[in-house]
Amino acid sequence: MKAYIISGPQNLGVDNLTLMDIPTPKATDDLVLIQTEAVGLNPVDYKLADDGNRNWHYPHVLGVDVAGTIVACGKNAKTSLRVGDRVCGHANLEENGTFGEYVLMHDYSLALIPETVTFEQAASILCGGMSAFQALYRKANLTGKSTILIHGGAGGVGSVAIQLAKRLGLTVITTVSSKKIEFVKMAGADHIIDYQTENVTEHVLKLTNGQGVDISINSISKEEIMQNILNRLAYNGQVISLTNSPFNVNMLDLAEKGLTISALNLGGAHRFHTLSEKADLATMAQELVQMIANNELDPMIGKIISFDNLVDGLSALKASQVTGKIVVKLS
Repeated sequence: MKAYIISGPQNLGVDNLTLMDIPTPKATDDLVLIQTEAVGLNPVDYKLADDGNRNWHYPHVLGVDVAGTIVACGKNAKTSLRVGDRVCGHANLEENGTFGEYVLMHDYSLALIPETVTFEQAASILCGGMSAFQALYRKANLTGKSTILIHGGAGGVGSVAIQLAKRLGLTVITTVSSKKIEFVKMAGADHIIDYQTENVTEHVLKLTNGQGVDISINSISKEEIMQNILNRLAYNGQVISLTNSPFNVNMLDLAEKGLTISALNLGGAHRFHTLSEKADLATMAQELVQMIANNELDPMIGKIISFDNLVDGLSALKASQVTGKIVVKLS
Protein backbone atom coordinates (compact mmCIF):
# COMPACT_ATOMS: atom_id res chain seq x y z
CA MET A 1 0.00 0.00 0.00
CA LYS A 2 0.98 3.64 -0.35
CA ALA A 3 1.49 5.65 2.84
CA TYR A 4 3.14 8.84 4.04
CA ILE A 5 6.02 7.96 6.32
CA ILE A 6 8.74 9.47 8.46
CA SER A 7 11.80 7.34 7.66
CA GLY A 8 13.67 7.93 10.91
CA PRO A 9 14.31 10.30 13.82
CA GLN A 10 16.96 12.07 11.76
CA ASN A 11 14.39 12.93 9.07
CA LEU A 12 11.67 14.71 11.02
CA GLY A 13 9.63 17.56 9.57
CA VAL A 14 6.60 17.99 7.32
CA ASP A 15 8.86 18.47 4.29
CA ASN A 16 10.41 15.06 4.95
CA LEU A 17 7.11 13.19 4.77
CA THR A 18 7.56 10.66 1.97
CA LEU A 19 4.91 8.74 0.01
CA MET A 20 6.16 5.16 -0.20
CA ASP A 21 5.00 1.63 -0.88
CA ILE A 22 5.00 -0.37 2.35
CA PRO A 23 3.46 -3.75 3.28
CA THR A 24 -0.27 -3.69 3.97
CA PRO A 25 -0.76 -4.50 7.68
CA LYS A 26 -2.75 -7.52 8.83
CA ALA A 27 -5.64 -7.52 11.29
CA THR A 28 -4.78 -9.50 14.43
CA ASP A 29 -6.11 -9.66 17.99
CA ASP A 30 -8.52 -6.72 18.56
CA LEU A 31 -7.29 -4.83 15.50
CA VAL A 32 -9.45 -3.93 12.52
CA LEU A 33 -8.08 -3.27 9.02
CA ILE A 34 -9.72 -0.32 7.30
CA GLN A 35 -9.50 0.73 3.68
CA THR A 36 -9.02 4.47 4.00
CA GLU A 37 -11.52 6.73 2.26
CA ALA A 38 -10.73 10.04 3.96
CA VAL A 39 -8.45 11.49 6.64
CA GLY A 40 -8.67 14.75 8.54
CA LEU A 41 -5.59 16.94 8.99
CA ASN A 42 -4.84 18.33 12.44
CA PRO A 43 -2.21 20.53 14.12
CA VAL A 44 -1.02 17.48 16.03
CA ASP A 45 0.01 15.94 12.69
CA TYR A 46 2.55 18.61 11.79
CA LYS A 47 3.70 18.85 15.41
CA LEU A 48 4.42 15.12 15.44
CA ALA A 49 6.08 15.34 12.03
CA ASP A 50 8.39 18.01 13.43
CA ASP A 51 9.04 16.55 16.89
CA GLY A 52 8.56 12.79 16.51
CA ASN A 53 7.71 10.43 19.37
CA ARG A 54 10.09 8.37 21.47
CA ASN A 55 7.87 5.29 21.14
CA TRP A 56 7.73 5.23 17.34
CA HIS A 57 9.19 2.42 15.27
CA TYR A 58 10.46 3.52 11.87
CA PRO A 59 9.43 3.93 9.16
CA HIS A 60 6.44 5.53 10.90
CA VAL A 61 3.12 6.29 9.20
CA LEU A 62 1.77 9.66 10.34
CA GLY A 63 -1.89 10.62 10.96
CA VAL A 64 -4.49 10.25 13.72
CA ASP A 65 -7.94 10.49 12.07
CA VAL A 66 -9.55 8.11 9.58
CA ALA A 67 -12.84 7.26 7.92
CA GLY A 68 -13.17 4.20 5.73
CA THR A 69 -14.49 0.69 5.21
CA ILE A 70 -13.61 -2.40 7.25
CA VAL A 71 -11.92 -5.06 5.12
CA ALA A 72 -10.74 -7.46 7.86
CA CYS A 73 -11.18 -8.03 11.61
CA GLY A 74 -8.78 -9.65 14.07
CA LYS A 75 -9.97 -12.78 15.84
CA ASN A 76 -10.58 -10.90 19.11
CA ALA A 77 -12.24 -7.83 17.59
CA LYS A 78 -15.70 -7.12 18.94
CA THR A 79 -18.45 -8.83 16.97
CA SER A 80 -20.45 -5.63 16.48
CA LEU A 81 -17.90 -4.65 13.81
CA ARG A 82 -18.11 -6.44 10.47
CA VAL A 83 -16.39 -6.41 7.11
CA GLY A 84 -18.07 -3.78 4.95
CA ASP A 85 -18.99 -1.45 7.82
CA ARG A 86 -18.33 2.25 7.28
CA VAL A 87 -16.38 3.44 10.32
CA CYS A 88 -14.32 6.32 11.66
CA GLY A 89 -11.97 6.78 14.58
CA HIS A 90 -9.12 8.60 16.30
CA ALA A 91 -5.88 6.61 16.35
CA ASN A 92 -3.14 6.14 18.93
CA LEU A 93 -0.41 8.60 17.94
CA GLU A 94 2.28 6.26 19.28
CA GLU A 95 1.36 3.60 16.70
CA ASN A 96 1.38 3.66 12.90
CA GLY A 97 -1.19 6.18 11.78
CA THR A 98 -3.81 6.93 9.19
CA PHE A 99 -1.99 8.53 6.24
CA GLY A 100 -2.09 5.33 4.21
CA GLU A 101 -4.37 3.42 1.87
CA TYR A 102 -5.06 0.96 4.71
CA VAL A 103 -5.05 1.55 8.47
CA LEU A 104 -5.04 -0.74 11.50
CA MET A 105 -7.30 0.52 14.29
CA HIS A 106 -8.22 -0.88 17.70
CA ASP A 107 -11.82 -2.01 17.77
CA TYR A 108 -12.67 0.06 20.86
CA SER A 109 -11.98 3.33 19.03
CA LEU A 110 -14.32 2.91 16.06
CA ALA A 111 -17.72 4.48 15.48
CA LEU A 112 -20.18 3.48 12.76
CA ILE A 113 -20.83 6.19 10.17
CA PRO A 114 -24.55 6.84 9.48
CA GLU A 115 -25.59 6.34 5.85
CA THR A 116 -26.31 10.03 5.32
CA VAL A 117 -22.86 11.13 6.52
CA THR A 118 -19.99 11.15 4.01
CA PHE A 119 -16.54 9.76 4.71
CA GLU A 120 -15.18 13.30 4.40
CA GLN A 121 -17.60 14.63 7.02
CA ALA A 122 -16.78 11.79 9.40
CA ALA A 123 -13.02 12.25 8.99
CA SER A 124 -13.32 15.98 9.62
CA ILE A 125 -14.96 15.73 13.03
CA LEU A 126 -12.58 13.45 14.91
CA CYS A 127 -9.51 14.95 16.63
CA GLY A 128 -10.77 18.53 16.86
CA GLY A 129 -14.44 17.67 17.24
CA MET A 130 -13.85 15.00 19.86
CA SER A 131 -11.59 17.37 21.80
CA ALA A 132 -14.36 19.97 21.80
CA PHE A 133 -16.90 17.32 22.84
CA GLN A 134 -14.64 16.07 25.64
CA ALA A 135 -14.07 19.61 26.87
CA LEU A 136 -17.76 20.45 27.10
CA TYR A 137 -19.39 17.10 27.89
CA ARG A 138 -16.68 15.45 29.99
CA LYS A 139 -14.65 18.26 31.57
CA ALA A 140 -16.76 21.39 31.90
CA ASN A 141 -18.72 22.08 35.08
CA LEU A 142 -21.86 23.52 33.51
CA THR A 143 -23.97 23.91 36.65
CA GLY A 144 -25.12 27.52 36.82
CA LYS A 145 -22.78 28.56 34.00
CA SER A 146 -23.81 30.89 31.19
CA THR A 147 -20.74 32.26 29.37
CA ILE A 148 -17.75 30.71 27.63
CA LEU A 149 -14.62 32.10 25.97
CA ILE A 150 -13.35 29.91 23.13
CA HIS A 151 -9.91 30.87 21.86
CA GLY A 152 -9.21 30.19 18.19
CA GLY A 153 -12.83 29.80 17.16
CA ALA A 154 -11.97 29.12 13.52
CA GLY A 155 -9.86 26.04 14.30
CA GLY A 156 -10.88 22.40 14.31
CA VAL A 157 -11.56 22.47 18.06
CA GLY A 158 -12.98 25.97 18.22
CA SER A 159 -15.49 25.73 15.37
CA VAL A 160 -17.07 22.61 16.86
CA ALA A 161 -16.83 23.93 20.43
CA ILE A 162 -18.81 27.02 19.41
CA GLN A 163 -21.62 24.88 18.02
CA LEU A 164 -21.69 22.50 20.99
CA ALA A 165 -21.62 25.37 23.48
CA LYS A 166 -24.62 26.94 21.75
CA ARG A 167 -26.44 23.59 21.99
CA LEU A 168 -25.78 23.71 25.73
CA GLY A 169 -27.29 27.18 26.01
CA LEU A 170 -24.07 29.09 26.64
CA THR A 171 -23.31 32.60 25.43
CA VAL A 172 -20.21 32.20 23.27
CA ILE A 173 -17.35 34.69 23.02
CA THR A 174 -14.57 33.72 20.64
CA THR A 175 -11.25 35.13 19.44
CA VAL A 176 -10.07 35.04 15.82
CA SER A 177 -8.09 37.11 13.33
CA SER A 178 -10.01 39.58 11.18
CA LYS A 179 -10.04 37.37 8.08
CA LYS A 180 -11.85 34.59 9.97
CA ILE A 181 -14.65 36.65 11.54
CA GLU A 182 -17.29 35.65 8.97
CA PHE A 183 -16.41 31.98 9.45
CA VAL A 184 -17.08 32.00 13.20
CA LYS A 185 -20.29 33.94 12.62
CA MET A 186 -21.45 30.95 10.56
CA ALA A 187 -20.49 28.66 13.45
CA GLY A 188 -22.83 30.64 15.71
CA ALA A 189 -20.59 32.72 17.98
CA ASP A 190 -22.47 35.44 19.88
CA HIS A 191 -19.51 37.80 20.29
CA ILE A 192 -16.31 37.89 18.24
CA ILE A 193 -13.05 39.53 19.32
CA ASP A 194 -10.37 40.28 16.73
CA TYR A 195 -7.30 39.48 18.82
CA GLN A 196 -5.04 41.26 16.34
CA THR A 197 -6.65 44.67 16.79
CA GLU A 198 -8.68 44.46 20.01
CA ASN A 199 -7.81 43.96 23.67
CA VAL A 200 -9.24 40.56 24.55
CA THR A 201 -9.39 41.14 28.31
CA GLU A 202 -11.13 44.52 27.98
CA HIS A 203 -13.75 43.10 25.63
CA VAL A 204 -14.39 40.01 27.76
CA LEU A 205 -14.99 42.15 30.85
CA LYS A 206 -17.19 44.57 28.91
CA LEU A 207 -19.31 41.73 27.52
CA THR A 208 -19.72 40.17 30.98
CA ASN A 209 -20.39 43.36 32.96
CA GLY A 210 -16.98 43.14 34.58
CA GLN A 211 -17.54 39.61 35.93
CA GLY A 212 -15.52 37.54 33.46
CA VAL A 213 -16.54 34.31 31.74
CA ASP A 214 -17.55 31.11 33.49
CA ILE A 215 -15.52 28.78 31.24
CA SER A 216 -12.61 29.16 28.85
CA ILE A 217 -11.39 26.60 26.31
CA ASN A 218 -7.78 27.27 25.37
CA SER A 219 -5.72 25.48 22.74
CA ILE A 220 -3.55 28.50 21.92
CA SER A 221 -0.83 29.19 24.48
CA LYS A 222 0.19 29.23 28.12
CA GLU A 223 0.21 33.05 27.99
CA GLU A 224 -3.50 33.12 27.16
CA ILE A 225 -4.21 30.61 29.92
CA MET A 226 -2.50 32.87 32.44
CA GLN A 227 -4.44 35.90 31.19
CA ASN A 228 -7.66 33.93 31.62
CA ILE A 229 -6.73 32.94 35.18
CA LEU A 230 -5.63 36.40 36.25
CA ASN A 231 -8.07 38.64 34.41
CA ARG A 232 -10.86 37.00 32.43
CA LEU A 233 -12.56 34.33 34.56
CA ALA A 234 -15.55 34.84 36.81
CA TYR A 235 -15.77 33.56 40.38
CA ASN A 236 -15.74 29.73 40.32
CA GLY A 237 -14.57 29.90 36.70
CA GLN A 238 -12.83 27.11 34.83
CA VAL A 239 -10.04 26.94 32.25
CA ILE A 240 -9.98 23.84 30.05
CA SER A 241 -6.49 23.57 28.57
CA LEU A 242 -5.60 21.67 25.41
CA THR A 243 -2.03 22.90 25.34
CA ASN A 244 0.82 20.94 26.89
CA SER A 245 3.00 24.02 27.35
CA PRO A 246 4.15 24.22 30.99
CA PHE A 247 3.04 27.23 32.98
CA ASN A 248 3.43 28.30 36.61
CA VAL A 249 0.26 29.02 38.56
CA ASN A 250 0.15 30.68 41.95
CA MET A 251 -2.38 28.71 43.98
CA LEU A 252 -3.42 31.94 45.70
CA ASP A 253 -4.62 33.26 42.33
CA LEU A 254 -6.80 30.17 41.94
CA ALA A 255 -8.03 30.14 45.53
CA GLU A 256 -8.99 33.82 45.56
CA LYS A 257 -11.70 33.28 42.94
CA GLY A 258 -12.25 29.54 43.36
CA LEU A 259 -10.88 28.79 39.90
CA THR A 260 -10.32 25.38 38.33
CA ILE A 261 -7.82 24.28 35.69
CA SER A 262 -8.73 21.14 33.74
CA ALA A 263 -6.25 19.50 31.36
CA LEU A 264 -7.55 17.70 28.30
CA ASN A 265 -5.66 14.91 26.51
CA LEU A 266 -7.94 13.15 24.03
CA GLY A 267 -5.45 10.56 22.81
CA GLY A 268 -4.24 9.79 26.31
CA ALA A 269 -7.10 7.30 26.61
CA HIS A 270 -5.24 4.94 24.26
CA ARG A 271 -2.31 4.71 26.65
CA PHE A 272 -4.22 3.67 29.77
CA HIS A 273 -5.65 0.27 30.56
CA THR A 274 -9.21 1.18 31.48
CA LEU A 275 -11.41 -0.11 28.67
CA SER A 276 -14.26 2.25 29.54
CA GLU A 277 -12.00 5.26 28.93
CA LYS A 278 -10.75 3.81 25.66
CA ALA A 279 -14.28 2.97 24.52
CA ASP A 280 -15.35 6.55 25.21
CA LEU A 281 -13.35 7.53 22.12
CA ALA A 282 -15.87 5.62 20.01
CA THR A 283 -18.79 6.97 22.03
CA MET A 284 -17.76 10.58 21.44
CA ALA A 285 -17.14 9.98 17.73
CA GLN A 286 -20.54 8.27 17.45
CA GLU A 287 -22.30 11.20 19.10
CA LEU A 288 -20.65 13.65 16.71
CA VAL A 289 -21.37 11.81 13.46
CA GLN A 290 -24.96 11.34 14.61
CA MET A 291 -25.24 15.09 15.18
CA ILE A 292 -24.06 15.59 11.60
CA ALA A 293 -26.65 13.07 10.38
CA ASN A 294 -29.36 14.96 12.29
CA ASN A 295 -28.23 18.31 10.80
CA GLU A 296 -27.38 19.46 14.33
CA LEU A 297 -23.68 20.02 13.66
CA ASP A 298 -21.75 21.46 10.72
CA PRO A 299 -18.25 19.95 10.38
CA MET A 300 -17.14 23.24 8.77
CA ILE A 301 -14.98 21.65 6.07
CA GLY A 302 -12.87 24.32 4.42
CA LYS A 303 -11.12 22.26 1.77
CA ILE A 304 -11.04 18.71 0.41
CA ILE A 305 -7.76 17.72 -1.25
CA SER A 306 -6.34 14.65 -2.96
CA PHE A 307 -4.00 12.12 -1.34
CA ASP A 308 -1.17 13.35 -3.56
CA ASN A 309 -1.55 16.84 -2.06
CA LEU A 310 -1.51 15.78 1.60
CA VAL A 311 1.87 17.33 2.41
CA ASP A 312 0.82 20.64 0.83
CA GLY A 313 -2.34 20.57 2.94
CA LEU A 314 -0.37 19.94 6.10
CA SER A 315 2.00 22.78 5.25
CA ALA A 316 -0.94 25.13 4.66
CA LEU A 317 -2.43 24.12 8.01
CA LYS A 318 0.87 24.74 9.76
CA ALA A 319 1.09 28.19 8.16
CA SER A 320 -2.53 29.03 9.20
CA GLN A 321 -3.44 29.55 5.55
CA VAL A 322 -6.74 27.66 5.65
CA THR A 323 -10.05 28.46 7.30
CA GLY A 324 -12.08 25.40 8.21
CA LYS A 325 -11.10 21.76 8.27
CA ILE A 326 -8.79 20.26 5.64
CA VAL A 327 -9.83 16.75 4.60
CA VAL A 328 -7.86 14.39 2.36
CA LYS A 329 -9.96 12.19 0.05
CA LEU A 330 -8.37 8.96 -1.12
CA SER A 331 -10.96 7.35 -3.38
